[in-house]
Amino acid sequence: MRQIVILSGKGGTGKTTVAAALAHLASQEASIVLADADVDAANLELVLSPRLHEEGDFTGGGVAVIDQELCLACGRCHEVCRFGAILPDSEAYAVDEIGCEGCAACTYACPVQAIQMHERPDGRWFRSEARYGPLFHAHLFAARENSGKLVTLIKSKARLLALEREADYLLVDGPPGIGCPVIAAVSGMDLALLVTEPTVSGAHDLHRIVGVAQHFGVPSLACINKWDLNPAKAEQIAAWCAQQGIPVLGWIPFDQVVTRAMVQGQAVTAYSNGTVSQAIRDLWIKVKEQK
Repeated sequence: MRQIVILSGKGGTGKTTVAAALAHLASQEASIVLADADVDAANLELVLSPRLHEEGDFTGGGVAVIDQELCLACGRCHEVCRFGAILPDSEAYAVDEIGCEGCAACTYACPVQAIQMHERPDGRWFRSEARYGPLFHAHLFAARENSGKLVTLIKSKARLLALEREADYLLVDGPPGIGCPVIAAVSGMDLALLVTEPTVSGAHDLHRIVGVAQHFGVPSLACINKWDLNPAKAEQIAAWCAQQGIPVLGWIPFDQVVTRAMVQGQAVTAYSNGTVSQAIRDLWIKVKEQK
């Protein structure tokens, strides 16, 4: 089984467009399992028509709860809380659940053990049967932490199912940026396909995501999306990739057919046989050849 994660370093490069198209192409010749690791703003499902099969709560941490009857209002918990989540009161203290980071420092500081850590659901994970294969995705609730832990959860579930079904590929649509969810998405993968764009910010964030992949020992491949909007910048990006030993396997032109495909809820390679689709087909052929 080949495990491939599609990353971008920044949002808006067309990462999910490429991921959906690769899922379509891979499913035509192999068995695949998919995971959308962008748990803060999952959107791969918009083009895969998923049918919900299974779901569950995600608990990323705990929240402090003060027993008002035991509280002495001594203020020790307020003093040790670094996040300002303990609300002082003359009779008994309370906890701001949104501000609480679940560090549990207050539980150790309380002289009468009036504070306990309670689990709370921080999100939901889902397993769906999608157009091109099983899809694992999730939703992290607003103002909640541990997105990296949620990515690890859905990626682990996707990998287990892929092993159980002896799938040929596990394709993970990674989150943008270089933070905890990206680290969780890239670690342990066989290949990282980095989708960039010919802009200053695209080049800058490509440098950062390459560093993350290299740190975790995951070989990188590059794809320049909308390259013809700024050919000079695209050439600069390709030259930098060559210096880093990163093959640039895809040069995808700009075409509004991508938007039309998304509006119709389809992968662009399923919607059209134009230049964009052909470029992505060529990309997939080259990705398969990588060892």
